[in-house]
Amino acid sequence: MTGKAIIIGGGIGGLAAAVQLRRIGWDVEVHERAPEPPGAGTAVGLWPSALRALDTLGLGQEVRRVSRPAVRGSFLRADGRPIGVVDMAQLRRRTGDSVRLVARPALSEVLTSALGNGAVRYGSAVTDVRDLTGCDVVVAADGLRSRARGVLFGHAHRPRYAGVTTWHGNTGLDSGEMTETWGRDARFGVTPRTGGRSNWFACAPAPEGARSPGGDLAVLRGLFGDWHPGVRRVLDRLSDEGEAVVHRNDLYDLAAPLPRYVRGHVALIGDAAHAMTPDLGRGACEALIDAVAVGRALAAHRRVPDALAAYDAERRRPTQRLARAARLANRAVHTSLPLTPVRDTALRCFLALGRLPA
Repeated sequence: MTGKAIIIGGGIGGLAAAVQLRRIGWDVEVHERAPEPPGAGTAVGLWPSALRALDTLGLGQEVRRVSRPAVRGSFLRADGRPIGVVDMAQLRRRTGDSVRLVARPALSEVLTSALGNGAVRYGSAVTDVRDLTGCDVVVAADGLRSRARGVLFGHAHRPRYAGVTTWHGNTGLDSGEMTETWGRDARFGVTPRTGGRSNWFACAPAPEGARSPGGDLAVLRGLFGDWHPGVRRVLDRLSDEGEAVVHRNDLYDLAAPLPRYVRGHVALIGDAAHAMTPDLGRGACEALIDAVAVGRALAAHRRVPDALAAYDAERRRPTQRLARAARLANRAVHTSLPLTPVRDTALRCFLALGRLPA
C-alpha cells in the first residue's frame, strides 16, 4: 500500500518515519514547528535495536561513521568507588553491536539529508491534527507535549512531573568512557561524543519549575562539588555563558499510559506515544524503532486501519513496559539513606546478569 502521509514533528522519530515511508513509495510531508533544524544537542546513545532500525532505513553505516562506540560504561559512588560495569563486549557478542554515541544534531542531519532539501517545513505548527486533510495517514511525532495526543486522547494523558530536575550541557573534555555516579538523592553522568568533547548531566529532586537566584552553576557546585575528581573536572569547565553553559529541564513522563497509539488514521510515535524519563537511555531508540514499525506495517497491509492496528499491537506493550521501568529506575536512583546501599547492591546484581535490553 502507498499513499500520502503527513508527519507532525521533525525530530528524530518524525524524520525517521519520513525516511521509512518514502523508501516504501509514500508521498511524505513533514511539519516542524521549530523555525530551523537543531544546532546543538546532547549525545544520544543508540542501542543495537536502534542501530538495526537505522540499518533498515539504509542509514546505519552513515550513523556509525559520525558516532563513536561506547567502549565501557561504569557506575560509581560519589567518592569514586565502583558499583558496577556495563559489559559492552558481552552486549556485542549477544547482538553483533554495542552502544553508539552520536550528537543529536549529527543524527538529525543524517536523517534530514536522506530526505533531501525542502522535505521538512520548518516553522509550520499543527495546532489540531483533526484539521489535516488530503492525506491517507498522519504520523504524530510531536514530542512530550504532543498537541496531537492532547486532542485525540485528552488531558488524562498529559505530561507528569517526575519530581526530578536535570542540568546538562557539553564540555571540551574527552571523558573516554560513559560514567554515571550515584550519590544520595542525586547523580552525575558523563558521556563522550565525537570531536573530543563530552556531554554531561546531573539530576536531583527539586520542586517543579524551581530556579535558583544564585544561578544553576552555583547549585551544581553545591550539590556535587565534593564528589570524586571525575565529576569535579567537569564542574571546573562549566561556565555561565558560551559553549560550556548550563541548561536546566524538569523531567516528565505521561500521567497515564495511552489506551492505544492509534486513533482513526493517526498513529502516535516516540514521546508523543510513550514519553519516558531518560533513566534507561531509550527515548530516541524507541522513536526510531516506532518509525520503522509504522512503515513496515503500512507496507504489509492493504488497508490503513489494519496497518495501524498492527503497529499498535507491536509497539504499545513493549514501550509502555520500558516507560514503567524508567520511572521505577528514576525513583530507585533518587533515594536516600538508609536505602542507598540496597539500591547499589541491586544495580550490581542486575549488571552481573548481563541482560540489558538491547
